[in-house]
Amino acid sequence: MALPLTVPPTTKHQSFLWSPISTDLDALDAHVAILGIPFGSAYEATAITNDQTRAPDAVRAATDRVCRGLERYDFDVGGPIYGGRALKVVDVGNVPADMTDLASHYRRAEEAVRKILAAGAMPVTIGGDHGIPIPILRAFEGRGPITLVQVDAHIDWRDHVNGVRDGLSSPIRRASEMSHIGEIFQIGIRSQGSARPEEVEAAAAYGANIISAYEVHDGGMEAVLARIPDGGQYYITIDADGLDPSIMPAVEGPAPGGLTFHQVRKLIHGLVAKGRVLGMDIVEITPSSDVNMISAITAGRLIVNLIGAAVRANYFDAPPA
Repeated sequence: MALPLTVPPTTKHQSFLWSPISTDLDALDAHVAILGIPFGSAYEATAITNDQTRAPDAVRAATDRVCRGLERYDFDVGGPIYGGRALKVVDVGNVPADMTDLASHYRRAEEAVRKILAAGAMPVTIGGDHGIPIPILRAFEGRGPITLVQVDAHIDWRDHVNGVRDGLSSPIRRASEMSHIGEIFQIGIRSQGSARPEEVEAAAAYGANIISAYEVHDGGMEAVLARIPDGGQYYITIDADGLDPSIMPAVEGPAPGGLTFHQVRKLIHGLVAKGRVLGMDIVEITPSSDVNMISAITAGRLIVNLIGAAVRANYFDAPPA
């Protein structure tokens, strides 16, 4: 069954930030491309379609709370989000699933990101579970070295779960095997996830920088940023459960003591100022357990902060390719 790489969203506020929808990735003309990758690689049949598959459209549906109008002053970024520039932010829709070939979803996701990068655009992806950075990072092949910066409660270093090697517990392990991925910073780690002592040992053997949420609370995000090399290329992957459930309640694995919105915002702005953020994803939102849309709004506001900071760092002065 032949499917397109992406299809338009189907909800109210079909696009994020009121941006035009363009699913023709061969003719993409954009500085920033918003992409939905709803499906991961399930560990069991009941998880093929789960609550997180609805998250890309749930975040889009929160647009009018994330941004009341593009012309309005946004205090997070110090002015209108696009800074009065003719910024081209395009929503390229969601990567569809083929129920007759579930593995093809990741292949389409990787190809979609490759086309976004070929067009000179920054991919900003909404998942989906935390397996989706695997095809995204594969698409950056040949563009390294890239410093991977993860916000998460869990380290995600499992080699496989139930024989599945590209599921939500394995993205950082798979990233560590990619030659274009260099240093890895894992920020906000706490509580328990799927990691056993052997996964922690594997992460340490790689040289991953595991920074607990409590270290951030005690020492500040500035101290974390100081450990990340200047002048690099960075990719940010944000698992929603890396933030505290008081501001990100819609997650499957809530754990107290998570990062605050202010801390993650400071991380994003700090990385933009340090070097070049190549892209970002936010994953693991479960819309059915959201409270007053606050999780979707928080995710949207993090994306706004990336775009607004990148505009002010002159990322987009040159026209897209």
